[in-house]
Amino acid sequence: MAKFLSDLIAGLDILEIRGKVERPVSGVAYDSRDCKPGFLFFALPGIHTDGTKYIGDAIRNGAIAVVHEGTLKSCPADITTLRVADCRWAMSAISSTFYENPSSSLCVIGVTGTEGKSTTVFLIYQLLNLTGFRAGFFSTVMSDTGEGEKPNPQHQTTPEATAVHEMLANMRDNGLRYAVVEASSHGLSLRTARLAHVAFDIGLVTNVTHEHLEFHGTWEQYRSDKANLFRHLGESSSKKQLAGLSCAPYGIVCADDPSASYFVEQSAVPCKTYSSKGFAADLIAADIKSDLEGSDFSVEGTVNSQRIRMRARINLPGAFNVQNALGAILATSAATGLHWSAFIPYLPKLKPVRGRMQRIITGQPFDVIIDYAHTPSSFKEILPPLRSTTKGNIICVFGSGGERDRAKRPQQGRIAADYCDIVILSDEDPRGEDPRALLEEIAAGCPELPRGERLFLIPDRPTGIRKAFSLAKAGDLVLLLGKGHENSIIYADRTIPYDEEATALSILAEMGFCRKGKT
Repeated sequence: MAKFLSDLIAGLDILEIRGKVERPVSGVAYDSRDCKPGFLFFALPGIHTDGTKYIGDAIRNGAIAVVHEGTLKSCPADITTLRVADCRWAMSAISSTFYENPSSSLCVIGVTGTEGKSTTVFLIYQLLNLTGFRAGFFSTVMSDTGEGEKPNPQHQTTPEATAVHEMLANMRDNGLRYAVVEASSHGLSLRTARLAHVAFDIGLVTNVTHEHLEFHGTWEQYRSDKANLFRHLGESSSKKQLAGLSCAPYGIVCADDPSASYFVEQSAVPCKTYSSKGFAADLIAADIKSDLEGSDFSVEGTVNSQRIRMRARINLPGAFNVQNALGAILATSAATGLHWSAFIPYLPKLKPVRGRMQRIITGQPFDVIIDYAHTPSSFKEILPPLRSTTKGNIICVFGSGGERDRAKRPQQGRIAADYCDIVILSDEDPRGEDPRALLEEIAAGCPELPRGERLFLIPDRPTGIRKAFSLAKAGDLVLLLGKGHENSIIYADRTIPYDEEATALSILAEMGFCRKGKT
């Protein structure tokens, strides 16, 4: 797949070029360890380190050219160096060109929001395939680029631009026609430019609440970065239609969110709306009756200019998944041209995402649910309905991410104390922070809980889960929040392998409950 460097940088604003540009490039990478002979290396500036420190490693691994910012002290004469104002933007543009602009050959659906992104992406992907449309996706949890579903090994929702365009190219080359992309606020930010050169046709926003202010600075900037998905929708749709891709550009907005009107205003294309909480919308869910297995509800929308209702069922625990399903229906309808009502019969077939309201059943007398909830708004979404349906105590195990938004920590503690009988604070990903000090910041939100009785600070997460199970009695519910699908816990000096489901099953087996099961 070699491309000439001169072609890759055509049209880019290059501040300085040293060395030959008429040379073939066999690959692109921002991690020196991934470089191979003939690669172009992007020396990205970073928070903890700088990519220029690894140029030597990249060259030893085979890199023949380097894109960088600032001034390089020295570089071998046979290495081409290109100085740019924004290395990440250049990486996005060059990666798209290297992989022959793969998003231009796909109907691309982007999903953003504070909560519900991964689930909604997975539901759209499933609905497309269930109705005969070949689709791929990538999300926080897993991906499918045409070779089957695979877990995402990184703690990163939207990967860097090199990986984004490689995955889209794999989808195109594997004969897929649709790509569903989980678009994080980081990925949509122009500071990272991870998605800057992806030609989105349909954008969906679930909600916008308090999260990632350590990166965006303000909530307003956080929301604005998410709206980047909507500002350029459909810019390549006419070219795609000429190439035989039918994908009507639309924005899909949850009317239940206070920012709904903001996204409609920011959208470059018409928007459709959905609601599960009584707001006026194109698609409405009503009469929702939820249980631990899923929800029964009515879907109301327009058919031949008449408003009708259809009964529906999803086997996804949590009433909030009704909302996610509505968004998925509208997005899939826009992408395929099929009427929304065509997707109702397929809803019972939808599978949940691993680590999202996932029940663990091994014969224990208490319920165990694993969920990725890690924000105040997600706590408010899942805890009240669980409180109303749980006869016994709710015992909740969670933490908070280190080197991330600190303001949310006491809020998490406050909400957990309002709805849970026992709170056990354990490591999530402390990163460079002191684990116990981090947990103390959460505990500051629930000072009325007596320590050693209703509040426990147990940094080691397996030990925290073991404590929760030891306290649980028949009829109780143990919630394991914050880790979900993730496969490691990140500390300052190490990253340890970790699997929440496997850990829970192992501890339950120690207690004599060995019949494995999950929903």
